[in-house]
Amino acid sequence: MSGLRNRMNRLRGETASNDALIAEAEDHSFVDEESDRLSPVWETFGVKLYSNVEGSFLLRKTVYPVSFRHGHHAIMELRKAASGLSAFHPSFQASAEKVLFLDLETTGLGIGAGNIPFMIGLGYVLDEQFVIEQTLIRHPAEERAMLAYLAEKLQHYNYLATYNGKTFDWPLVQNRFIMNGLGRKIWEPHHLDFLHPARSIWRNTLASCKLSRVEEERLGIHREDDVPGSMAPQLYFQYLADGNPSTLEGVYRHNETDMLSLACLAIRFGHLLNGDIHQYIRLPDEPEEMVRTGLWLEKMGRTELSELLFDSAMRAETAKPSTLLMLAARDKKAGNWMRAVLLWQKAVIHSFSNVGADALEASIELAMYYEHKLKDYESALSHANFAFEHAFNHFKLARLDSKKRAELESLRNRIARLKRKQDKLLL
Repeated sequence: MSGLRNRMNRLRGETASNDALIAEAEDHSFVDEESDRLSPVWETFGVKLYSNVEGSFLLRKTVYPVSFRHGHHAIMELRKAASGLSAFHPSFQASAEKVLFLDLETTGLGIGAGNIPFMIGLGYVLDEQFVIEQTLIRHPAEERAMLAYLAEKLQHYNYLATYNGKTFDWPLVQNRFIMNGLGRKIWEPHHLDFLHPARSIWRNTLASCKLSRVEEERLGIHREDDVPGSMAPQLYFQYLADGNPSTLEGVYRHNETDMLSLACLAIRFGHLLNGDIHQYIRLPDEPEEMVRTGLWLEKMGRTELSELLFDSAMRAETAKPSTLLMLAARDKKAGNWMRAVLLWQKAVIHSFSNVGADALEASIELAMYYEHKLKDYESALSHANFAFEHAFNHFKLARLDSKKRAELESLRNRIARLKRKQDKLLL
């Protein structure tokens, strides 16, 4: 047994210190290797031994009725919201029963050989229930059995819903499949990675896009006595050292909440993509979030709700010049010049008290619009002069580097060109 374990640890890139912890855990009285009985402590939070042809591992199954509410949403909303998730992969129709939620707890960061998922959280809709399964390995020899169980489970789903799973969770799982000799192409998912829309929409309106922050500020989820995910590896190694199952109870609870929150994110984004913003979720009240939400919806091919959000952002008194410029850039690209001009003008007016980069950008855009679109050189010259004057005064307060000098020279050239064009009209 010891020789086999050492060979497996070398294949997995385990460190010597982790090997010592694993060896100690295998000999500890909480696990009776000979009879493979579990300590009664495991049963206090629903963990049982599971065996398949590849070996054994620990499995915890928790079942919620679909009427269960987690924050603002009830799990049953997933049935309606799932159709909106088809926008992630327009060629495939999404349904609640075909989405598998996945979240890993691992021994470290990255997807290298030394990083092992010691717990795999899975969530799925089954009949009128939302089922959460959590697998856990007590030592590396159980990993192959756990991964074989996962490989079989994957075959029943089309979509894989995660939070940063496209970059982290799924590549790590693929790596572990290969390391355990289970093959490279076990299953190819259609990813629903909710970190990307979260960043697209909330990158500046939330302090961070960590799942815990999104939960609290947008999903109405407030965790109590939660074990931070960053502590999960430390607690796992503590369990390996002392063999006490109760050490991991908080990790199980944390992962379970992550799975419920993933389901609520699927509901949130599904409702947005379906345009069900009034029935299930409120309209964003921050102008930047309105614009970013609209831009994301357009990117996903759903434009009906975007215009409502864009108009609301434009009318908002609290809209920052940077938000107005973001929407104006979208309108310029779309050829919606009327609103783009209004947004640039509004950005200039809002910036009078503190003229900076936003006002300069808006003035230059207005100068280009009047010069090239309307051939109104007088108005274009007025905006160009405004931009140059305030750029010059603003740059004087900072070090005039090559980029700033180039910007001033570009404005000088624009003003000179506009004067020549204006003079020609007067001849």
